[in-house]
Amino acid sequence: MSTQVPMTIHGAEALRLELIELKTVSRPRIVADIASAREHGDLKENAEYHAAREQQGFCEGRIQEIEAKLSNVQIIDVTKLPNTGKVIFGTTVTILNCDTEEETKYHIVGQDEADIKLGKIYVGSPIARGLIGKSVDDVAKIQTPSGVAEYEIIEVLYL
Repeated sequence: MSTQVPMTIHGAEALRLELIELKTVSRPRIVADIASAREHGDLKENAEYHAAREQQGFCEGRIQEIEAKLSNVQIIDVTKLPNTGKVIFGTTVTILNCDTEEETKYHIVGQDEADIKLGKIYVGSPIARGLIGKSVDDVAKIQTPSGVAEYEIIEVLYL
């Protein structure tokens, strides 16, 4: 039995778009590449053919992976939830490092959506786990590689 995986609406939509791209653009292009490579003769020593077959394997694997994820997804739309001020999955939270006075904004998302460069952190990450359940003006103590860091929650947005 598979467990449901939390995901935001935007994350699920991005996966659906990638799936459509793979099925309607990449897959037909790879099939055409294989057909073209077959015309070149001996398949044992045909690098183009082997490269195209490898691409096909990656493409089909990714299609199966996305379909499996989408079949087990639990889409959470925080815009439809009442804003209680608590940090929950899908919220965007602004925190202040109590030591450095540095403000940071994070969007708490599912594993497939996480991208620290875009400020999206996985709900299972140490920072997100330390923030979940806290409210504005609460201080979260989070274990970091350099020791325990304290973060004050400045703002919680249900976007």
